[in-house]
Amino acid sequence: MSTVLRTLRNIRRIGLKEYAHQMQNIGDTKAGTLIGTDRFGNKFYENMEEELPLRTRWVDYKTNWPEYQPDQIEPGWHAWISYMVDTPPSADKLLQPGQRTWEIPEHRVNPTLSRAAFKTYSTTRPKYSAWTPVAAPR
Repeated sequence: MSTVLRTLRNIRRIGLKEYAHQMQNIGDTKAGTLIGTDRFGNKFYENMEEELPLRTRWVDYKTNWPEYQPDQIEPGWHAWISYMVDTPPSADKLLQPGQRTWEIPEHRVNPTLSRAAFKTYSTTRPKYSAWTPVAAPR
């Protein structure tokens, strides 16, 4: 959480509209330089002067707040935002999307906890079977 002076300084740097957007989405005010955007429209920022260590990079998702998913960030940007690499994918040739032959060109949403999720199929007969009561005719 920001202090009052830091919040006022960030409001002066980013403006009231961006302040309201950040308070609604991340609950804190941050001012930094735009490092780049990915193909989904997410914006990645960095501020090395004022932020705490390991809190200097953040992402502004394009979609609305209740729909944040980890699969909405490309792998190269995920490596940069979680401090695995120092250079962003826009500057590093190896992390840019579409460079590999095995890479899928379109984005696939993670289907966990939905009807499209993977379900195992077993061909072996179960050891136990459910009991179905049979009523005798009267």
